[in-house]
Amino acid sequence: MTDGGDHPTDPGQDLRQVRDFWQAAPCGEVYARGESRGERLEAQSRARHALEPCIHGFARFEEGRRKDVLEIGVGMGADHLEWAQVSPRSLTGIDLTGQAIAVTRERLALHGLRSRLLVTDAEHLPFRDASFDLAYSWGVIHHSPDTPAAVRELARVLRPDGRARVMIYHRRSLVGLMLWLRYGLFAGRPGRSLDDVYAQHLESPGTKAYSPARAREMFAGFSEVRVRIELGPGDLLLGAAGQRHRGALLDAARRLYPRWAVKRFLSGCGLYLLIEASRPGGPGSGP
Repeated sequence: MTDGGDHPTDPGQDLRQVRDFWQAAPCGEVYARGESRGERLEAQSRARHALEPCIHGFARFEEGRRKDVLEIGVGMGADHLEWAQVSPRSLTGIDLTGQAIAVTRERLALHGLRSRLLVTDAEHLPFRDASFDLAYSWGVIHHSPDTPAAVRELARVLRPDGRARVMIYHRRSLVGLMLWLRYGLFAGRPGRSLDDVYAQHLESPGTKAYSPARAREMFAGFSEVRVRIELGPGDLLLGAAGQRHRGALLDAARRLYPRWAVKRFLSGCGLYLLIEASRPGGPGSGP
């Protein structure tokens, strides 16, 4: 496996390919089961938060109360509903696909709640400077062709002392290793880079993953940047992880996988890179 370094931007990546991928296969749709639409959405939300228990501790939804909150990439709206339920001063959500916006609007309506929901991309946020107190994005901006541009936009729309909570993918993860074994080593391509494996075989075309050091570089316009790594369901072969890569080898791995050992000894090899960052404060806010 070659280590090509972090993959900051692929100028040849077509944003339309990313949009088409998620329009055809909304994230988490596989868990939406039930007789009524409400039951299906509730099942998807339960599965999401059961498989990714770190979401609540990271997002800290309750801190959105009486604040202007932005979510970048609402997906099927499970987290957006959590924000809406804590009574923010205002709530705004964006997504690349109209389907995600429609599903999120429907989910909120089932609970008598509303949000300003827009179809747009993270690299060109249609908001004025300093519009929000808190911005949240879970597993989204690493799909954007120019992820650093999305981070700069995030910084622009936050107010002084505003906070960002963003999850992007971690390069040196167990998911990355498993994908490289299948599509690199076992495919007769041992020199294939992690960047190429992520771009071609993990979710939408051009998906990227980053080291903690590169993440800190991208968030250099913020202050108090904190980065930590968490295991995701893919690292533990739980839920629908690996559904795009079905085969006898994966089935055997699911049965024999030593999840207890992974949790105990390999927690630093998770796919999730959790970033918390603050915008510099206004005049007179320093020590």
